[in-house]
This record gives sequence, structure tokens and C-alpha cells, in this order.
Amino acid sequence: MDETSKTKSIWTSFEESILVGKGIDIGCGPDPVSSNARKFDIEDGDANDILRFVNDTFDFVYSSHCLEHMHNPKNTVQEWWQLVKPGGHLFLIVPDEDLYEQGVFPSRFNADHKTTFTISKAQSWSPVSINILELVQSLPQSQLVSVALQDHGYDRSIQCRGGEKLSMETRLLLKGYRWLNKLTTIRLQSMEIVRSHFHPVDQTSRPGVLAQIQCIVRKQL
Repeated sequence: MDETSKTKSIWTSFEESILVGKGIDIGCGPDPVSSNARKFDIEDGDANDILRFVNDTFDFVYSSHCLEHMHNPKNTVQEWWQLVKPGGHLFLIVPDEDLYEQGVFPSRFNADHKTTFTISKAQSWSPVSINILELVQSLPQSQLVSVALQDHGYDRSIQCRGGEKLSMETRLLLKGYRWLNKLTTIRLQSMEIVRSHFHPVDQTSRPGVLAQIQCIVRKQL
């Protein structure tokens, strides 16, 4: 849903300086990062096995919200890395598992997600979690340029933390809040916080909200 356009709205000249020269946007859909970048999506081939379809190298390889759909992201990113020229960059954006999946896998918001991502954890709640920093270290001749958690517009007060089920006490509490809300609008925000703790919200469906990790890696000469 136009994730690249949403992300570009917070970029500075730093990100723009990375995306220069000859590039490819993997999994761009209708929202490519640049009009000059080569567009690669499902109609062009299988990004899981991209070297079968792309015989070229690029100054930048960009992919936003695509890697989590790959069958084996660790192997896939090794192939994507081969498309990067020495001195070029791999520019990845993936959902953050705590902000997006919110403690539950398979994902409640996108059933096609095959992996979750975190910047770095000793242990994750997710059975398919990948540490971005470890992923970068696995790439030969790689130099981490930047990694950042992007949570612009995200409301942590309504973040659901796991797959809790409603207890009888909570059901009664919700009924109480509903009754109060019939009398006044003052409690509406509190009602939303309690409700969303057990009924998670995909906040990224809202305009301008991000729940993702941005990572830029340089291939050393």
C-alpha cells in the first residue's frame, strides 16, 4: 500500500544520496522508488530466485516490504547482494516484528508473511525471526551504513503485545467502558486503548504510519 511513498516522506538528503545511478527496485508494485530504477515484480519473475531473471549489476538494489514474503530470506538476500556493484548499496525496508506482527505469528495482518524481522535480539517470541544485523554480517564484503527503526505516526498506547484472549474480568471492563461511552465521549480514548490490547490494529493501514526497519548496506570495493 504505497509503503515506499510513505517512507520517502521522511527521508533526508542522506537516503536520496544512496539512490543514485543505475538501480533496481525489487517488489515495487505500483509504487517504485524512482522512475529511473528498473522495476522488478511478480510479472517479471520470481524474486526468490532473481538471478534467473536479472543478469546485471546495479549501483543500488532497493526493496521495500518484499523480503518478508520470500521463502528463504537469508538465501534470497544473498542473491540480491550479487546484483550490487562494488561500491554500491543494498537498501532494505522490512516490517518490525514487534510493531507490525505485535507478538503473534503467523501474521494477523498479512498471511503471506513468511518471516519476521528485528534489528537485533538475543531471543524473539517469533519462531521465524531474523536479526537484521546478523543478516548484514552474512553478506561478503558488507559494510553497514545505517539501520533504523521507523515508527513515525505509530501509537504505542494501542499496541497489542501478543495473542491474549479476553478474560471474564476484561469482558466486564469493556462492557463498563461501553456503558460509560453512551453517556460521555471523555472515555473514548481509554476505551480504544483497552480494546486494542486484545483486538490488534494494523496501524500501517493509516496514512503516514510506519512500523518498519530501514537498513542500508554498502558493498566494499
